[in-house]
Amino acid sequence: MAPASVLTHPITRFVARRLLYSAVVLFGVAVVAFALVHLVPGDPVRIALGTRYTPETYDALRSASGLDRPIVSQFFGYLGSALTGDLGVSFRNGDPVTVTLMERLPATLSLALVGMLIALLIALPAGIYAALHEGRLSDALVRITSQFGVSIPDFWMAILLIALFSTTLGWLPTSGYRPLFSDPGGWLRHIVLPALVVGLVAAAIMTRYVRSAVLEVAATGYVRTARSKGLPPRVVTFRHTVRNALVPILTITGIQLATILGGVIVVEVVFAWPGLGRLVYNAVAARDYPLIQGAVLLIAALFLLINLLVDVLYAIVDPRIRLA
Repeated sequence: MAPASVLTHPITRFVARRLLYSAVVLFGVAVVAFALVHLVPGDPVRIALGTRYTPETYDALRSASGLDRPIVSQFFGYLGSALTGDLGVSFRNGDPVTVTLMERLPATLSLALVGMLIALLIALPAGIYAALHEGRLSDALVRITSQFGVSIPDFWMAILLIALFSTTLGWLPTSGYRPLFSDPGGWLRHIVLPALVVGLVAAAIMTRYVRSAVLEVAATGYVRTARSKGLPPRVVTFRHTVRNALVPILTITGIQLATILGGVIVVEVVFAWPGLGRLVYNAVAARDYPLIQGAVLLIAALFLLINLLVDVLYAIVDPRIRLA
């Protein structure tokens, strides 16, 4: 394909528009994140130093963070540094914020992906089965179970799983984290419980959406026509019903994945999981504003990236969206 035709391809134009939209949204998030320091009452540098406060350390940290400059100069300096990947220095320990975030990102990514895999393995068959048996006892059981899963707090579910699999049975560790590539076995043993909590909560939400999406498609005319032609039930279910229900299923999958990547704070705190959620929790407790700002920008960028990927999948699954 020639370069000119690549640039004019509908998917290329579609992605370009979404990237422009994402850049505008990310700029707005940067403005809000920057305003955090100036809208929250109190001097962030004084609060961050706490008992370590001396006039010399105060002036040094204020100068290093750029808070001694005019606010307009601070904003454009912050924005320019963020574009180059420099998100400042942590008030708490003096480490670069970018390095700290990148160290925590693999733990969050692994937890989100494994948790989402568990959620899909539960929600897809359960939602499809409930939709195909609408009004029957099995449908009611699926709906009651999913409502039960939505209603249980994730911290309570985490405590129950720890009590069963760690305290009573002794099969899995109660907390901690091991890097995947340096210790695959340890990583697997430590990720099972937190990923199970994340996956069960997400599955309870997604099952209801999958059921609704399949029911909506199953009531359309072309599905009834396929049945009237005598096509096998499996063909009608997967080729005509489930396939056309993929767009809303992709939507809820993207939302849940972005939510998990944004930081499942309670789960990470309960299992001492060193992810972004626990990092933000500790940063808020310590009033570490550069770290909070950097985490907000990173989470927003991940959210926009997932939305972009979902939009591209829309265009692949449904050509009408690409042409529009």
